[in-house]
Amino acid sequence: MTPDRPDRSERPQMSVEDFEELVRRAPRELRNRLEFLGGRLCIRHGPLDVDEFEELAAAAPETVRLEYIKGKVEVKAMPDGNHREIFVWLAEQCMKHRPDLRLYPESGVRAEAYRKGRARADGALAPRGHFKGHGEWSGSEGILLAVEITSHDRDTDQRDRVDKPVGYATADIPIYLLIDRDNQTVVVFSDPKGGSYQQSASSPWGSPVELPAPVSFTLNTEELKDYAD
Repeated sequence: MTPDRPDRSERPQMSVEDFEELVRRAPRELRNRLEFLGGRLCIRHGPLDVDEFEELAAAAPETVRLEYIKGKVEVKAMPDGNHREIFVWLAEQCMKHRPDLRLYPESGVRAEAYRKGRARADGALAPRGHFKGHGEWSGSEGILLAVEITSHDRDTDQRDRVDKPVGYATADIPIYLLIDRDNQTVVVFSDPKGGSYQQSASSPWGSPVELPAPVSFTLNTEELKDYAD
């Protein structure tokens, strides 16, 4: 971690109002199992299974984005303005170099071993029309690249830099692209084997970034400097 990275350890995962709305909307059998302690969403009486998680996620208000990582319910931060601008920048790059593909935002992916995880990727690059007829959570087959753009929240280090590379590699997604706003780097993870990516390359913002096959084009990252915060 960089020495000037802001301390986010005390930031709540959501507001009290959002938690109360989540409880109000949750399936009746899950309501008494939800707690909000120390700014974190906690589950009483043991972890939820994946089916229970999907029920809870489907009922959550739009302001609460839930993921299921390593058997735990996690809350993903809502994107801020720079996060959204970075996504648009990336979508334009993908369209320019690979007009046969689309970068789909907010993509629910069945990740991890045996597809038991539920990751809400900031972006999923796939052939046009790939997600037609899918529900909220799609299989990883056909997704060429998963994207995460770090947020300024307490969990981004563990979630995006540690857990997501494992989850996406185990799901055999060929490339995981991490746009790291804290370190102002672009990290390309590739060649998934045995539940981990065999290759990773980190480049500072402003450098050309090579995306290997099956994506096979070079990102011009100069514009990312405009979104440094």
